[in-house]
Amino acid sequence: MVDNILRREALELVGTTPSGVPVCIVSCTMVWLRLTLRRNTGLRQGGQSSVSVEENKALVRRFLEEQVKGNLDVIDEQLSPDFVDRSLLPGQGPTREEFKRTVAEILDAFSIINFTIEEQIAEGDTVVTKYSERSVIRGEFGGLPPTGTVEHFEGIYIHRISDGKITEEWSQANTLHTTLERLEQEMRDRERVEQELRVAQRIQHALLPNNVPELEGWGIAHHYRPAREVGGDFYDFLNLNERHVGLIIGDVSGKGIPAALVMACTQSVLRAVAQRSGILPGKTLEEANEVLYTYLPPNMFATCFYAVLDSTDGRLRYANAGHNLPCCWHEGIATELRARGMPLGLMSGMGYEEKERNLAPGDGVLLYSDGLVEAHSPRREMFGFPHVQRYVRAQSEGATLINSLLSELEQFTGEDWEQEDDITLLTLQKYRS
Repeated sequence: MVDNILRREALELVGTTPSGVPVCIVSCTMVWLRLTLRRNTGLRQGGQSSVSVEENKALVRRFLEEQVKGNLDVIDEQLSPDFVDRSLLPGQGPTREEFKRTVAEILDAFSIINFTIEEQIAEGDTVVTKYSERSVIRGEFGGLPPTGTVEHFEGIYIHRISDGKITEEWSQANTLHTTLERLEQEMRDRERVEQELRVAQRIQHALLPNNVPELEGWGIAHHYRPAREVGGDFYDFLNLNERHVGLIIGDVSGKGIPAALVMACTQSVLRAVAQRSGILPGKTLEEANEVLYTYLPPNMFATCFYAVLDSTDGRLRYANAGHNLPCCWHEGIATELRARGMPLGLMSGMGYEEKERNLAPGDGVLLYSDGLVEAHSPRREMFGFPHVQRYVRAQSEGATLINSLLSELEQFTGEDWEQEDDITLLTLQKYRS
């Protein structure tokens, strides 16, 4: 009879809650509760209890409320030396000291706004407590990130008491339910971000030219590999007129979505200005800089090398806005194409030095971004310009040069290399007749 009454009381106590706690709690705890109460009923009939049921309930109430206040001394005061925690978190031990450490970690992670004991039932040496709690997650704990949000938890504690000391504790709460809800939300947010990144990637790739200009007697090759879904590197080919073709390579400071947005802006400005300025690379960069200085966010800028090729006589006129120096090859000798100029968008009123180079049959130029030369080996050695120069001297064809550099980069960085920056390569070569 007593067993049945207590079972009904326990079921009512942990019954239904707005968050769906009951099924979890009843299934995990009521089997033990029935066995315990049945055993306690027998003991009560055959023996005497030195502590009343109401005293046990008061002891548990004080134990829980003092913990919430941050008074961890109550653990040493009210737990027996051989206390056993029956509801362990991952990595937690069952002893009193481990229990105290876990409670301290919980209090560090959660700012408890409100803790309410909804109801208690007790029989013999066992006390069951139903509670509700509102807390702010201010630190990471059990997979919950420090969101700063207010969370509502509900659950029960079951304590066994002997001679005024708590000897065992079982606990169950809807923290798993809350964690799953948060994980589901995080998955939805992540899927949304990934979808937006895929769209941004398609848009960015659409901005970059897929086809290279077809010039009689000339070869152009390129390779583009962003470090993330979207990147800050860009390149372009501009058909200025029947004789002249513009070649652009650039790199925006930063990575990811911000760099991609600035990259799109920079490329659009360069296209518009280059068409108006005709064949003058220095003037193109000067005008583009004024526009970008006005509209780029603070501390963001773009490096850029812009060259205009006269495909009839092989003259290459170029200007550089702080970009990596291109490497030109001629008869097995590799030299740099130097021209002074500040990155675009940093300062107003900048001038850009303009130079030219005549490309003879067999000559060529390699344009590249810093993702190539600043790649690191497992020993943190940098790939560097000497690697580039060595391969430029040894190659006689632009497409072959790109493949050789990428193969050498793969061997240099190793199989486990995580690409650090966008890599863009572009070659221009005048064929031998």
